[in-house]
Amino acid sequence: SFFFFFLLGGAILAVSSDSWFSAWCGLELNLMSFIPFMAVKKDMYTSESSLKYFLIQALGSAIIVLGCICIIFIPMMKWVSASALLLKMGAAPMHFWFPSVMSGLSWGSCMVLMSIQKLAPLGLLSYIVGSMENSYMIMVSIVLGAFVGSVGGLNQVFLRKIMAYSSINHMSWMLVAMLVGDRCWTLYYMFYVLVSGSVLYLFYSQQMYHISHMGTYKWSFLSMLTFMCLLSLGGLPPFTGFIPKWFVIQEMMNMSFYFPLFFLLSGTLISLYYYLRLIFMSLTVSSLSLKWGKEFFFSSKKMSLYMYISIVGLFLPSFFFFI
Repeated sequence: SFFFFFLLGGAILAVSSDSWFSAWCGLELNLMSFIPFMAVKKDMYTSESSLKYFLIQALGSAIIVLGCICIIFIPMMKWVSASALLLKMGAAPMHFWFPSVMSGLSWGSCMVLMSIQKLAPLGLLSYIVGSMENSYMIMVSIVLGAFVGSVGGLNQVFLRKIMAYSSINHMSWMLVAMLVGDRCWTLYYMFYVLVSGSVLYLFYSQQMYHISHMGTYKWSFLSMLTFMCLLSLGGLPPFTGFIPKWFVIQEMMNMSFYFPLFFLLSGTLISLYYYLRLIFMSLTVSSLSLKWGKEFFFSSKKMSLYMYISIVGLFLPSFFFFI
């Protein structure tokens, strides 16, 4: 709890700061607080991921300092700081470290890395995007993120790497929402944390790490819950994950962003393919025993909570209609 307090404090300090120095201090506080989270599980893979993450984040911080110096003398050099923030949050084309770091972490650390650790870079990047003369660099990142996040997950068999490429794909949606406005990307971020958190908790509760762990010996609540959570994460209507994409698509149509919208929708369709592959494993593959299973999860109230999170999108449009 001590480190988690400073983790949130560093992210809030970076987002709410009025100078690049205090923002840099917040990012460093956030980094130093997250390293103990990663090192809770002491093994070779966690140590490797912790070292990779520390080196990448240190490189990103150094580039941010360089970008601040460049902005003082050449205001047009804001793209240097923007590229450093893309590196820090693992967005394309600076995504190369993100899947390998995710593959060595526990599910709890993966959730923090996919949610809280992206908050400060996203907030700082929104300030830069709002003051940049053109957004060509962000457009390139959006198109590459939609492509890498969808195609990169096709040949993966480890669930943590699949979730990493899913996060890269969602980052491209958040970046295009950032071009629309602060409210739009904030709304998308909140829904993203909600839906991805339900999927990660499902994997954590059943100790699933490989695609073969998705098999069940019969139709069960696990199959139904996996079905709804993964389709919601993929943004398939009418589940909850489609709601923020619906708002973003409407705003992009109003702003005539047809070119990036084509790549985003194409990437979403491809990513739905490997979500469906996981669902088919959960529905069709038979296993005589589940040594990794924890069936007591399904008798708890948490199951109904995450089922509600996934299907609330079915009723939300009706709610807006009555309002």
